Amino acid sequence: MLASYKENMQLKINDISEINNVAKQFVSQIGDANVFAFYGAMGAGKTTFIKAVCEELGVQETITSPTFAIINEYKDSGGNSIYHFDFYRINKLEEAFDFGYEDYFYSGNLCFIEWPELVESLLPDNTVKVYITETDNGTRTIETKNLD
Repeated sequence: MLASYKENMQLKINDISEINNVAKQFVSQIGDANVFAFYGAMGAGKTTFIKAVCEELGVQETITSPTFAIINEYKDSGGNSIYHFDFYRINKLEEAFDFGYEDYFYSGNLCFIEWPELVESLLPDNTVKVYITETDNGTRTIETKNLD
């Protein structure tokens, strides 16, 4: 598919009209990394950015936050599964075991994880941490770092 994910990236969204271009840049740089843990305050734009990334990957279905379902599955333009997690509502780590997190995290498919703090110890070593921060003027910064 793409080259190996090697380095950290920093992207900036000055206005919501730029989100699709920034998502395109993000996708072009993810290489063969497949598990992405998204960190950010409530309302920082995690779901909105994941939606833009999924659209860039060719997802045709409606992309929503899996807050209540915990996981949503989408198909990219090639028919490959993309898993979108939201761990905001889980109360204990054992809940991740109950739905078989390993089947998803180690599937080789893209996994986008919102609120990964509670399951951090379960994330694969090659997980890419994605930090979304909002400034006072509404600008969003997206920075990535390797978990290992």
